[in-house]
Amino acid sequence: MVEKKIDHILVSEDKIRQMVERLGAEITRDYQGKDLFLIGVLKGSFVFLADLVRHIRVPCRIDFMSVSSYVGEKSTGVVRINKDLDYSIAGEHVLIVEDIVDSGLTLRHLKALLSTRGPKSIRFATAFDKPSRRKVDVDIDYIGMTIPDEFIVGYGLDLDGYYRNYPEVVVLSDEDV
Repeated sequence: MVEKKIDHILVSEDKIRQMVERLGAEITRDYQGKDLFLIGVLKGSFVFLADLVRHIRVPCRIDFMSVSSYVGEKSTGVVRINKDLDYSIAGEHVLIVEDIVDSGLTLRHLKALLSTRGPKSIRFATAFDKPSRRKVDVDIDYIGMTIPDEFIVGYGLDLDGYYRNYPEVVVLSDEDV
């Protein structure tokens, strides 16, 4: 792997912390008196979900699905389930947690699939939203922040599996380090 230089920081650690606290408070308010079933979409959402769940103050269970639709920086347009849920969501209030929403294809696919499993409700939360890249309409209930159409890494987001560990969200340069 050839390491790339950081062109610029798009979202600082402090802005991410504020975003997560706000979303946790909103989700807590909306799910008062209800149990919540959180589904983290792997691999990108693991950092966001770990931070978010610590700010949600209602009983919740957590499970993960692994889906893929990207190769490098390009979306294939095909959503593939690599790991399904370990628990039933029948009768549950489900919140699907994503790192980023761009085309909307993954969320549309997940909603169609999971709706057949009998949940009470399905809603979506994403750390980052790129509405300019939308190919299909999807309703996102909790949006951390809307970002420009730039390829970003860090805070769980990757390029070929690298850069997920960066604590902020950055845009990479075309130059190598």
